[in-house]
Amino acid sequence: MNDDRVISQAGEQELLRIAREAVVAAARGEPPPDCSTELPELHRPLGAFVTLHKQGRLRGCIGRFTPDGPVCEVVAEMARAAALNDPRFSPLTEPELPDIDIEISVLSPMEKTDDPLSLELGVHGVYIKRGLHSGTFLPQVATEHGMTKEQFLSSCCAHKAGLPPDAWQNDPQTEVYLYTAQVFGEP
Repeated sequence: MNDDRVISQAGEQELLRIAREAVVAAARGEPPPDCSTELPELHRPLGAFVTLHKQGRLRGCIGRFTPDGPVCEVVAEMARAAALNDPRFSPLTEPELPDIDIEISVLSPMEKTDDPLSLELGVHGVYIKRGLHSGTFLPQVATEHGMTKEQFLSSCCAHKAGLPPDAWQNDPQTEVYLYTAQVFGEP
């Protein structure tokens, strides 16, 4: 296993299986499937996001930074939530299933930074918080959209946290956190 990998390749494949089963059950209106696994690494408490794409376009994305259980359960819950509860989309339907692919981001713990521009594009995700307002961008958002560091931070403030675009640099009450993610998906 690489030093930067939290989950092995076998673990990635198992999490993708768990997520797929959860998405299929959700789209069919069935109860969540049992997400038990024999792999000990998937019983560690880790945060995760599950992103659904339909023919290459975002179809749902929900995650949790602080796990309340093992990563295998977090992935199953977030896969179901991405299919049914992302407020930007209607619930996923069974006829859409053949067009859906799944991407999972297993997260490192967040670390508060006083220097937001220390982030590495494509490596760090950002979580921005002020009072009841908060928002995040996963690391891959910056590279997928060709953003600079400033654009990444400003867009997260404005479009995810509901804050002024410059809140990350001009507001002492705004907290910026960085994290990394191991991102993998279905072929």
